[in-house]
Amino acid sequence: MTTPRFVVELREKIGHQLLWLSGVTGLVEDVEGRILLGQRADTGEWAMVYGINEPGEQPADTVVREIKEETGIDAVVTDLVAVVSSSKIVAYANGDRTQYMDHSFLCKLKPGGNAEPFVGDDESLKVGWFSRDALPQPLAASTVERLQLFDQYQRNKSSGDAHALFVTDGRVH
Repeated sequence: MTTPRFVVELREKIGHQLLWLSGVTGLVEDVEGRILLGQRADTGEWAMVYGINEPGEQPADTVVREIKEETGIDAVVTDLVAVVSSSKIVAYANGDRTQYMDHSFLCKLKPGGNAEPFVGDDESLKVGWFSRDALPQPLAASTVERLQLFDQYQRNKSSGDAHALFVTDGRVH
């Protein structure tokens, strides 16, 4: 993942200390119900599009920007699915430590926009559309966890209980 400039500047001041960041996840579905995944260059795992909010940037704008940058896909946000604070501290190879507040969004293709994915930056090796019953392997653990949130949200929505999911005390509400 390319480190945003503002994080690099913060790291110059705080070193490897724990840094709290706001992030986004986008589950993009095409008209056939397939989902957009990318094979990460750093781990080789397949994942949804993730990103970090720039200062002052709205989370929904961040996810649309990240989807475009990483996959070339023009997307629009349809639903805020979950807001989850990770209790996990991520330790990077260089010693940096972070925790994330993730905003997960359900997205669809933008009418008239690009629907053919391509590798848009150095964060991905491959990108593509995949049927939910034929997902590529290995999937990133964070993608497996977030897919469960998206699935729960879509079950709730189909039963008429459409509201964003929130996690408290380790339980999804």
